[in-house]
This record gives sequence, structure tokens and C-alpha cells, in this order.
Amino acid sequence: MNPISLELDQQIRQLLRRCGQYAEQMSASQFEVFEKGPDDYVTSIDSLLDQKLSAAFKLMFPDDGVITEENAQSRTKFHDRHNRLWCIDPIDGTEDFIHRKRDYAVMVGLLQDYQPIAGWLYAPAYDQLYYGGSDWGVFQATADAVPEPLVGIEPASPTAGFCPVLIGHRDQSRFGSAIAQLIPEAQFYSLGSFGLKVVDVILGRAGLYLYLNGRVKLWDTVGPLALAKAAGLVCCDLEGRSISFSPLDIDSETLAHKQPILVGWANYVELLRPRLKAAVETVMPNLESSV
Repeated sequence: MNPISLELDQQIRQLLRRCGQYAEQMSASQFEVFEKGPDDYVTSIDSLLDQKLSAAFKLMFPDDGVITEENAQSRTKFHDRHNRLWCIDPIDGTEDFIHRKRDYAVMVGLLQDYQPIAGWLYAPAYDQLYYGGSDWGVFQATADAVPEPLVGIEPASPTAGFCPVLIGHRDQSRFGSAIAQLIPEAQFYSLGSFGLKVVDVILGRAGLYLYLNGRVKLWDTVGPLALAKAAGLVCCDLEGRSISFSPLDIDSETLAHKQPILVGWANYVELLRPRLKAAVETVMPNLESSV
């Protein structure tokens, strides 16, 4: 069941598409790029869309909290005991956007009682929208077409010749060699947006998405993991514990997840998680000693 009215759901979908198409148009123009932190960038387009989306959601949902990536003050809403929190990422995959690549997205997720219950993800370069949530289902729409149900495609079980695993470039540079030693059948690939990586797993292009570097925040995860869970995927850490959105498992200032994140089909998680855990444990002492 849709957690909001059909009218508001349609407004969200139309809003994300308008914002995403604006970003796609502006991607060919000259825009400003700023460094928020080490290897963490934001553009003037991120900031503009952040303001537009924030204002729209506050108007649509005046009784809910709204957290956006580019408004640091909005992060306090996570601690204000709102029953529902809207977590907004104006451009997920900013580095891809900066380099005029295609794999970025506009994302919104709904967190209720610290559980991700709904998400909307629009990929402007493909004019493709994915949305849905728990007890609702997952849907997709291309351009102006009528949305249709999206049924997850479970890939074949891992074998020596087939084991597609999504992993970000930073995680592959840190952990790829150790993982390859313990899981030689793993076939790594990557793309920009966290959300679009999750969609690739839902669509069966990968059996598992692995995220280890501790930089991912609520606005990155709430929408995509709501879709992943609705599609029947497993969302857990290296210990097998479900990904938690409670304050105990979220950094109070940055709203980053403290848990490493695995998103995958059950057969991949069951077979690969113990070896992934062992591989990461072999690398972590070296990383900690170099800090």
C-alpha cells in the first residue's frame, strides 16, 4: 500500500523528473564545482536543486521532517523525533555529473520510525524513474509512459565463470585484491550513483553490491534500500545484521552509516558474505595503521 496519497505520489514523480531534466540540460553548461571535503564534491546545480526539492517537500508534507544533502542544518531533523523523515539527494553520483557521465540520479526516500518504507529514484540521462516501497511494490516508468510494475530479476547463482559484484572504485582500490584472493570468481564492475547500483542488483545485472568505505549517508540510502527491500533483496552488514537506520547506527553529525553495507540476492549474500568479511578483516589493520 502506498504510504502517501496517489496525488502526492504523482507530484513527487513529476517534481523529480522536472528537477532531473533541468540537471541534464545544465550538465552541458558551465557550472561551479566546490570541494566539501576530501574527494567529496558539490556543484552549483546540486545546491539549486536542493533548495527546490526542500521547499517543495516542506510544502507537500508540513508535518514531516525534511533532510537534504546540501543543507547541513537540516540534519538536526534526524534528532527531532519526527515520525516521518524525507531524505533528499538532489544529485546522487555528483562525480559522474561533473564529468558529464550518465549514471547519476535525483533521489528521495521516506524514513518512518527509523525504517525505509518508500523511495523514488530518477535517472535523467535515461529519462527513467524507479519508485515504490514496502507493502507497495516497485514500479518503473520511462519518459511520459504509464508506470508499470518492476519485477526483480534474480541472477544465476555464483559460479567460477559468473559472479557479478558491484563495488565502488574507492572500495575496490582498498579491498579488491583481498576479495579477489578469497573470491576469485568475483567479477567487479562499478557505476556512479549509489541508487543506480542498487537498481542494477534489482534488475539482476549484479548479484551483490558491496559498500565499505563509511561515507554513505541517509540521503544516499533510504530511497534505494526501500526499493531493494520491496524487491526482495537482502540489506545487511558483514556480520549479517540488517542495515539499521536508528540513531545508534548513524553518525549523529554527518548522518553516515556506521555499518558496511551489502545489498544483494539471498543466494549471493549467503555464499559470499563470510568470505567478504574475512577479506575485509585482512585489510583493516593495515588501513588503521596508515591513518
